[in-house]
Amino acid sequence: MEINSFINYDVSPVSPDDTMKQVQERFFELVNTHLPVVKDGHLVGNISEEDMGSFDLEKKVTDYLYALDAFFVKEDTTWLEVLEEFARSNTNMMPVLSAEGKYLGCYDLTDIMGLFRETPFFNEPGGILIVEKGSADYTFSEISQIVESDNGKLLGAFISRNEGDLVQLTLKVGNTGLNSIMQSFRRYGYNIVMGNEDDMYMDNLKERSNYLRKFLNI
Repeated sequence: MEINSFINYDVSPVSPDDTMKQVQERFFELVNTHLPVVKDGHLVGNISEEDMGSFDLEKKVTDYLYALDAFFVKEDTTWLEVLEEFARSNTNMMPVLSAEGKYLGCYDLTDIMGLFRETPFFNEPGGILIVEKGSADYTFSEISQIVESDNGKLLGAFISRNEGDLVQLTLKVGNTGLNSIMQSFRRYGYNIVMGNEDDMYMDNLKERSNYLRKFLNI
């Protein structure tokens, strides 16, 4: 899925020579959790709005380089990896760098989540099935085979929880009811955490999936 068209070039980066007062004023204008700090076309780091309360507003950004957060994605990073980096970094703004490491612009979390909602996982009719198995005992090829053996169509799948030796996977299944598919998963040793025949969209996944809830609660 192409996401480069979502790079925002309108958010001017912060300069290390800007005062913290200037940065504070920028945060007042925006809804960003972070702002990129750029020098000579290269990303220095990202300054957090949450940290502003502990900074002397008369000092410059360069005095607080040690406090900057280090996160970014490259222009060829896939949309799912971008989404994961948003979650890991607990931010709603993601700097984008070229292959040569030059700062290009940034992604906005709202735009990327809007792109995600356009995928068949959300748009195609079907049911949501959450299964659980040992982390060393499952494969996505096996999961696809189980679904298709019952004339189902696997519209999407992702790891929604990974704790210890157990992995929880959220599946979107189309073309058929879930009852027979759930029975098949049980025969293959999967624990059924949840199965719902109705279409399930963002609000449902916010309740069922810690993975997506982290993105949406930023």
